[in-house]
Amino acid sequence: MPAATACPITLTASDRHHLKKAAYGHKTEHQARIRAQIVLHAARGRSNARIAAEIRLHVDTVRTWRGRFAHGGLPALADRKRSGRPARFTPVQVAETKALACQLPAEAGVPLSRWSCPELAAELTARGIADSISASTVRRWLREDALKPWQYRSWIFITDPDFRAKAQRVLGLYARTWQGKPLGADEYVISADEKTSVQARCRCHPTLPPGRARAMRVNHTYGRGGALAYLAAYDVHAAQVSGRCEKTTGIEPFMNLVTQVMSQEPYASAKRVFWVVDNGSSHRGKRAADRLSAAFPNAVLVHTPVHASWLNQVEIFFSAVQRKVVSPNAFTDLTQVGDRLRAFEDRYNATAQPFQWRFTTSDLDDLLARLSRHTSAGRQEESSVALAA
Repeated sequence: MPAATACPITLTASDRHHLKKAAYGHKTEHQARIRAQIVLHAARGRSNARIAAEIRLHVDTVRTWRGRFAHGGLPALADRKRSGRPARFTPVQVAETKALACQLPAEAGVPLSRWSCPELAAELTARGIADSISASTVRRWLREDALKPWQYRSWIFITDPDFRAKAQRVLGLYARTWQGKPLGADEYVISADEKTSVQARCRCHPTLPPGRARAMRVNHTYGRGGALAYLAAYDVHAAQVSGRCEKTTGIEPFMNLVTQVMSQEPYASAKRVFWVVDNGSSHRGKRAADRLSAAFPNAVLVHTPVHASWLNQVEIFFSAVQRKVVSPNAFTDLTQVGDRLRAFEDRYNATAQPFQWRFTTSDLDDLLARLSRHTSAGRQEESSVALAA
């Protein structure tokens, strides 16, 4: 008998976004992560047997979840409902709870800036929506509906008119391409930036190491020993860092970092070295690009879009420095800070691997499409308000 053909999988931009978030999210449950990875592999046209070998699953498991997604989409990846205890609350009560959570407390006459689950539970009881309800029940409802009224996020509209073009250039360099052509073996990509105000805080009492049933204890009071700026240049594909400490940031300290990197091999004799930087004052605009190319003809300055420092991979390294070197901050003076940073560079370079950068141009297009929809909806709402006024 002929072998059964695997179900073809085609993803929309929204499906791909949710699946990648589930497949690589740190807080995703293991089962949800595996199912998302199966679908993503299937969307690339891979066979069930190959997917099973790569993820180390039985081929029947791969076939099951591939088929469920093909016939039911994202909702089909969830566990099917099972019978249980009869519901204590009606769907109307659940809907009224979520509607209240969507309102600002000030609109309900409550002197709060944000709702918490205990406060929502008390408000539901006060309004007679429920005779009694626990905060954990409210929390479960909102978690299932992705509403967390006790949290908030700040955000900003894209203001750079060339956002896509600039972001695409940076993403292309991470994929070892420039202007549609692959980079040569003698071309390198450097991600550089400054970490400002790394302080030396001398604790008034020594830090106590972890003990039996006790976490490490860091004394709250400290004396200030000054601050320095840490400048780093990260080779994106070799995962090597060159850094230096300066008294402050600025054009001269940044050019000192460039000179330190470009005067050593393999960058000194490279055909081109691309420097990916943000729009900080030390390396902003065409003047900075001209200054860099005048000092080093084989250096090319590439700016990220405005308000898009998250596209700069050196920021990931700086987050590791903050977690592993700076916090908790307990240094006697700035010399100790500099020595610790240099020692960490040597330790990092000995074992580091390139970052697994997963944000591609397809993800960029999906992001811009979502932002465009939000912008259009906001403008329509403003127009409606203006007409009503």
